[in-house]
Amino acid sequence: MQSLQSTVTLNNGVAMPIFGLGVYNSKEENTFAVSTAIRHGYRLIDTAAFYENEKEVGEGIKDSGIPRDDLFITTKLWNDMQRESRQRESFEKSLDNLGVDAVDLYLIHWPIPGKIKETWHVLEQLYEEGLVKAIGVSNFLPHHLEELSVHANIAPAVDQFECNPYLTRKELRNYCKKHNIVPEAWSPLARGACFDDPVLQSLAEKYEKNIAQIILRYDVQNGIVTIPKSTKEARILSNSQVFDFKLSTEDIEKIDALNKNEMHGDPDHVDF
Repeated sequence: MQSLQSTVTLNNGVAMPIFGLGVYNSKEENTFAVSTAIRHGYRLIDTAAFYENEKEVGEGIKDSGIPRDDLFITTKLWNDMQRESRQRESFEKSLDNLGVDAVDLYLIHWPIPGKIKETWHVLEQLYEEGLVKAIGVSNFLPHHLEELSVHANIAPAVDQFECNPYLTRKELRNYCKKHNIVPEAWSPLARGACFDDPVLQSLAEKYEKNIAQIILRYDVQNGIVTIPKSTKEARILSNSQVFDFKLSTEDIEKIDALNKNEMHGDPDHVDF
């Protein structure tokens, strides 16, 4: 039986929790959210330089009382630092903000045209120096991953991308599976945009769960690492209660059929 501490094995053998806490667009309340999530059994915390809350995340980790080695911390390299060739500087600042000596997973936040090769080689250096346990990408589509593969000495371990019932990303997920890249969903709950969907409402009634739990169970069951965001203790706890039931194959297919390809942010036109 899976649990909140269940892991997936990355292509370099590192174990990554399949479920964690996302912290996008939250700052002051983040210290509480992170420490609370960890105390309730979360072990994966996902942040980014762009979120400007790495310090609060670091404080939450310290406040939790759980040893650093028991946690899996992800952060990401923002676009401007790629454009200015300041990738390593950004990484070192993230370490300082988080108050750690290394991170478990470091991601390129978005594919910047003309910078993929250079940036990836910096991440490879960080990996080889033991400053990160794994390296990966975020918001990369199959053709970005193909471009990366031409230059990479180390294959990306993870691709984190927007994924929810209205954007199921089956083609991208299948590409990742074929190339031994773990898929990870950001905004898995679509900020509540699909909570009024009658199919999801029906499934929630069937399994006696809430809609968020149905969606997050869909991710877990499909081998998608998922990182729902919340700063409320009750919701942090509720979101994690997805390991005591299983969706049927038929119900998985019902969620698959909800796809509308509703994407926020175009990886082919990164203008921020």
